[in-house]
Amino acid sequence: MTTADMMLSRIAESLFWLGRYVERADDTARILDAYLHRLLEDPWSDEDAACRSLHAILGVGVPEGQQCTLDSVLERLAFDPASPGSIEGALNAARQNALTAREVVSTEMWETLNSTWHQLAEMRQAARRTGPHAYLGMVRRRAALFFGLADSTMSRDDGWRFVMLGRSLERVDMTARLLAVRVLAAVHAPDWPTLLSASGADEAFMRAHGAASDPAQAAPFLLLDRGFPRSVLHALTSAETCLAELGGGAAGWQRPEPGRMAVGRMRTRLEYLDPAELDRLPALLDELQRACGEATTAVAERYFPYDAPVEWSRQFAQGA
Repeated sequence: MTTADMMLSRIAESLFWLGRYVERADDTARILDAYLHRLLEDPWSDEDAACRSLHAILGVGVPEGQQCTLDSVLERLAFDPASPGSIEGALNAARQNALTAREVVSTEMWETLNSTWHQLAEMRQAARRTGPHAYLGMVRRRAALFFGLADSTMSRDDGWRFVMLGRSLERVDMTARLLAVRVLAAVHAPDWPTLLSASGADEAFMRAHGAASDPAQAAPFLLLDRGFPRSVLHALTSAETCLAELGGGAAGWQRPEPGRMAVGRMRTRLEYLDPAELDRLPALLDELQRACGEATTAVAERYFPYDAPVEWSRQFAQGA
């Protein structure tokens, strides 16, 4: 009997969403920081349009007829504790998931998440007075510390795999959203340097392609680079590995379960992608987001099949 057989489905689900929510807080902080720097450096840019593109990336709607400003963006996408699409909402949900799985996550992981949550109010007040950079930087650093501790203090068992699976699927979805807004939003879309910074990929991209690199190479890098841990291909490979190990590796040929099939098809698609298909990037990004949704649903149906799902774990199930 594997640990997946013995692990309570509620704990497995909490670990999966713990990985997703911490990754979501990290990605949202990176995206907000990159966008805010861009707007501050270009005071003539259309603030309302740029802020609406931020909402589009993160799947959070803007009330009809309401002007979208930097202040409203921070209130809705950073400081709102009730929305799982905001930084504080994601960290709140992550903390609740960690409480449910407290016997599985390490003490250092819990302490990092708990202390981060308790510092948010003070950091939020400072951000409203002096700007959000320190707040967003703290969130990024604590997310990196959390996942570093997961790697160094958790056994490589199914508990760790659920955390990493959640992180990987969330990373794929967020990167696909960023690229989709860049491709589809035309005039008010972020430029490639801003998008690379929002993905935490600016320095890695420069090292890979040099100072005189062609910005058009940013999309292939974020999608296809095998060595960069935040690329879509790398995250899909990690998710597929976790799903294969969770499946138990039965002897003989066995049809992969639906979640692994959804992820594996997209991983293979990118692995052998014809460069000409990058000219049809919107369709490919749409496929990626659908695959993440299918994988999330399939994982829930296989590993979390109890009758009373936790309400806050379902609110944002498609990473929207």
